[in-house]
Amino acid sequence: MEVSSVKGIGPKSLSLLNKIGIYTIDDLVTHYPFRYDVLVRSNLKESLHDEKVIIDGKVESVPILLRFKAGLNKLNFRLVTASGVVGVSIFNRAFLKPNLEIGANVIVIGKFDKAKNVITASDIKFGLLGKEEKIEAVYHCTNGLTNKQLSTYINTALLMNSKDITDYIPEKYANKYKFLNKKTALNIVHNPPSKEKLREAKVRLKYEELFAFMFKINYLKEQHRLEKKGISRDISIDDINQFINKLPFELTNDQRNATMEIVSDLCKNIRMNRLLQGDVGSGKTVVAFISMYANYLSGYQSALMAPTEILAIQHYNNLKELLKNTNINIELLTGSLNKKDRSLIIEGLKDGSIDMVVGTHALIQNDVLYKSLGLVITDEQHRFGVNQRANLQNKGVMPDVLYMSATPIPRTYALTIYGDMDVSTIKELPKGRKTVQTLVKSEREIKDVLELMYEELRNHHQIYVIAPLIEESENSDLTTVIELKDKMNLAFGSKFKIDIVHGKMASGAKDLIMSEFKNGKVDILISTTVIEVGVDVKNASMIVIFDANRFGLSTLHQLRGRVGRGDISSKCLLISDVDAKRLKIMETTHDGFEISEEDFKLRGHGDLFGTKQSGDMMFKIADVRSDYKILVQARDDSNEYLLDTSCDSEKLKQSLIESINHS
Repeated sequence: MEVSSVKGIGPKSLSLLNKIGIYTIDDLVTHYPFRYDVLVRSNLKESLHDEKVIIDGKVESVPILLRFKAGLNKLNFRLVTASGVVGVSIFNRAFLKPNLEIGANVIVIGKFDKAKNVITASDIKFGLLGKEEKIEAVYHCTNGLTNKQLSTYINTALLMNSKDITDYIPEKYANKYKFLNKKTALNIVHNPPSKEKLREAKVRLKYEELFAFMFKINYLKEQHRLEKKGISRDISIDDINQFINKLPFELTNDQRNATMEIVSDLCKNIRMNRLLQGDVGSGKTVVAFISMYANYLSGYQSALMAPTEILAIQHYNNLKELLKNTNINIELLTGSLNKKDRSLIIEGLKDGSIDMVVGTHALIQNDVLYKSLGLVITDEQHRFGVNQRANLQNKGVMPDVLYMSATPIPRTYALTIYGDMDVSTIKELPKGRKTVQTLVKSEREIKDVLELMYEELRNHHQIYVIAPLIEESENSDLTTVIELKDKMNLAFGSKFKIDIVHGKMASGAKDLIMSEFKNGKVDILISTTVIEVGVDVKNASMIVIFDANRFGLSTLHQLRGRVGRGDISSKCLLISDVDAKRLKIMETTHDGFEISEEDFKLRGHGDLFGTKQSGDMMFKIADVRSDYKILVQARDDSNEYLLDTSCDSEKLKQSLIESINHS
């Protein structure tokens, strides 16, 4: 059911909810908190001067509103608390005055001036703390939508009919593990009565998410097993080696081995289903291009699908360059093509005159047909839904499938999540690839950071600056893209061009700015983790990551891979006042596989009240690292359930299969 059916959500709120990916009631109730604030009552008699305190009580006096100048006002009132009467001041919250009636119950958070017996509040919430503590959910919001509004909408939706909330856990397993029912678990996650209850609810919701995910994986494995027959080719290894030997660079041993594994698969009459994973800059794309050449030699078409237009264009240009001395017809198909050019490409794919095509999801539109599609390659495959990948595979009679990923996955996860695929791994870096010097800096060392940045800019090099959030949300102290732009403008704006890019921008606007950065028209690009894996800007010699402690090590390693892509010595600066020990690993370790294993060890236990790491957004509530035991159990249960032929399981099973189409 549409989220607009929830009471209180009008056109403006609907637009804001859509902005953060909420369209249905299910989207709304599964928009989980990314953090919880635990409010524990302070004892003012024992509190130190200027200490942060949390206190609750009843308003004793009518609030007095003082206006100083435009944009600056202050509310003053007295509060009766368990520790006695205390004065409260709060700036720029004039809108609270009508609700601060005498006798109103409020929670005040702020700094305590012991001498004046006054709290200067940073926040005021309505209600009282419990006997021990109050756990408050904190959500990712957007400008114009507050945490309180979002919480109200979620709780209103939870009061509606349960039929709008699909439960994907079969009764058999719900009983086996004594799980809470889904609606109860959702209520607890959004309104936790205690840490224990919250933990119980989260385990239940994580299991459901992982069960549904593993059911889809197991279902696709079974489908793949049933359709084993593929294209049989006769490819000359001598022809492939001859092509490799003419390349303007030497392949690493890992690249050669991966190439031969793929060519061997192409020669079998069993459909290839292979994952090519490799560290940042290891040269996976070249292996993919050689695979396309091998497929061409046997008379079949190839399609390479990239998640963004800028990455598709880059692959297209590199493929054209690599095959410039051949008669192979290569085309680029993206959403921004004009109607005439698009029609010509569609016709060429249909009549077979186009041998290779590179593109975005435009490759899987209904009217795009292929004469003899033999090889499908998806780059950064985790960025596409299950159904998007399947759509491209189904464009051929039985094309071989190669997935590429620059996100190194520890073996334990690869066996679980990619259990239906053969895996080729490239660890070795090509000769000449420079190691990026990584330095951990504190906020106090920002002057040193700016000086290092200025040195790079003065040498006509470009810089990425990364922030973990797009805009300020309630109760968040994370550096935002907008704040960083102001700071960078102050430091460098008079001499250098600065721009921003983030995930909530329209794709056209985002691609334009990325393209300008790539072409050297922007000196400093401020961004969230939207910076595309694989995009080459050889002149970018530095990446500065603020609030680096908020990212997983693997994500930091991916971001670090944006620089050092040319022959320029490059630096990665990690800015954080906390978690320095973990971040220091990045100074000495440059192996993505080693880093991903380290990430697992460090974060394997999970953190119930921590911020959800950027880059872990594949699942809404589960984390394959910290929830690995749940993942394994969900995998086994879902596999057992898939093979269950009892009538009781058919309806839910059908719902799970249908949900694959919306993945």
